[in-house]
Amino acid sequence: MGDEKKVDVDAALKAILADVERRDGHEEEFLQAVHEVVTTLRPLLEQEPKYVRVLRAMLEPERFIQFRVTWTDDKGRMRVNRGFRVQFNSALGPYKGGLRLHPSVYSGIVKFLGFEQIFKNALTGLPLGGGKGGSDFDPKGKSDAEVFRFCTAFMTELSRHIGKDTDVPAGDIGVGGREIGFLLGAYKRLTGDYQGGVLTGKAFGSGGSNIRPEATGYGLVYLTQQVLEESDDSLKGKTVLVSGSGNVAQYAAEKLLELGAKVVSLSDSSGTLHMPNGITGEQLEKVMQLKNEKRGRISEAESFIDGSEFLKGKRPWHIKADVALPCATQNEIDLNDAKKLIDNGVKILAEGANMPSTNDAVDAVKKAGVTFVPAKAANAGGVATSGLEMSQNSLRLQWSREEVDERLKNIMADIFKSMSEAAERIGRTGDYQAGANVAGFLRVADAMLTQGMVPPSISAL
Repeated sequence: MGDEKKVDVDAALKAILADVERRDGHEEEFLQAVHEVVTTLRPLLEQEPKYVRVLRAMLEPERFIQFRVTWTDDKGRMRVNRGFRVQFNSALGPYKGGLRLHPSVYSGIVKFLGFEQIFKNALTGLPLGGGKGGSDFDPKGKSDAEVFRFCTAFMTELSRHIGKDTDVPAGDIGVGGREIGFLLGAYKRLTGDYQGGVLTGKAFGSGGSNIRPEATGYGLVYLTQQVLEESDDSLKGKTVLVSGSGNVAQYAAEKLLELGAKVVSLSDSSGTLHMPNGITGEQLEKVMQLKNEKRGRISEAESFIDGSEFLKGKRPWHIKADVALPCATQNEIDLNDAKKLIDNGVKILAEGANMPSTNDAVDAVKKAGVTFVPAKAANAGGVATSGLEMSQNSLRLQWSREEVDERLKNIMADIFKSMSEAAERIGRTGDYQAGANVAGFLRVADAMLTQGMVPPSISAL
């Protein structure tokens, strides 16, 4: 093992990246996630070369499952979709990660999400491995009956690969309470077994947890507040850009209002609703009803939010603000958007969605002195509360809203502490991106070494 001290880390990392690009070159999102992590881990690997070979192993999923999903639409026509589940890493516990239903879903999306999930779950401190899944099925415009038939067909195949102590899916884009309910019902019918803990994000009356719908948005705001408190500041009085108008954006906005911030934007794929005067709690409730019940577009909210303007086809990043919270989807902030945020005086960019900023955008905001908080830390509140839901299911207990919220706050505080200390460890104090990657990596890597997931070697490679 002594030869590890002599390894050329730069050459080793180049070889690892070349290998990933050779095998997975068509999976752009996965390559982006890998490059981001590998780049920030370099200082750690230079300090401790033994982790180079662990990284090489960690970049390959333990298992990747692709399957056919056939279902019938309301006109009696057969439809065929692809289903996916990546069981990426189980060093810390059962695979854990959501299911995404969106036409863009393919192997590269699923693998990037699963890879990010490894680090995110590790940061929570809970015994959770990393996984992800979904399908290219689009629930938009589908009837409840069509969604039900799809979910039943999807679970017919997925059920053989999951279990409360093996792999526990949850929701993501396109998968909310309706879909989780249909999936759980199908699982019970298929297996004859009530494993309430096999899915999280369930309705409260079906074994779900208090605060679970709110958790990702709340956690994002809690961590952003902690970052501000580090410099004796707070969210009170801050102008905040929020993108998206789904679950994460809605509850981030709710918590921001509670803490005295002014939310001036929401968006969806059709464009941005700019609210110069901010949004009120009552107006936000109407937005929730519009999006969650009527499944309408954010443009419709212009009719009941005074002074608002719908900007068709635009993102919110050109609007002047103090804080930016992207909560929509991957790569919604590119280099040009980053330059707009910098020019408009944004001081903090904290990611509510999964990898919403391109690597170039992240480099630009950090170079300009904007505090950047990566998704694997900032949006970990959702999976943290999913972990708490799993605990409640196992204990056959249900904790109060206040107790779950307090546990969530404590987990987000621990994440802040972990990524801050890890950044200091590699000489990059205040670099929360590097800190989050190093802290998550170390927890998983040490577990992999302990369990023999990485065979003993005479060299670091």
